[in-house]
Amino acid sequence: MMSLPFLLFACGLGAAWLRQRAVAMGFWAAGVVVMLVLFRIHASSVVNIAL
Repeated sequence: MMSLPFLLFACGLGAAWLRQRAVAMGFWAAGVVVMLVLFRIHASSVVNIAL
C-alpha cells in the first residue's frame, strides 16, 4: 500500500517519457493525493506499546 504513490509517480514518468503531458500530470496529482492520504492515516494512528 505504501508503494502505491511511487508506482503512480513511475507511471507519470513513463507517460512523460511518451510525451503524454496531461496523463503524466494526472498520475503525478494522483500520487500526491495518495501520499497525503496515506501520511494522514499514518500520522493519526495510535501505536499501543505495552512495556
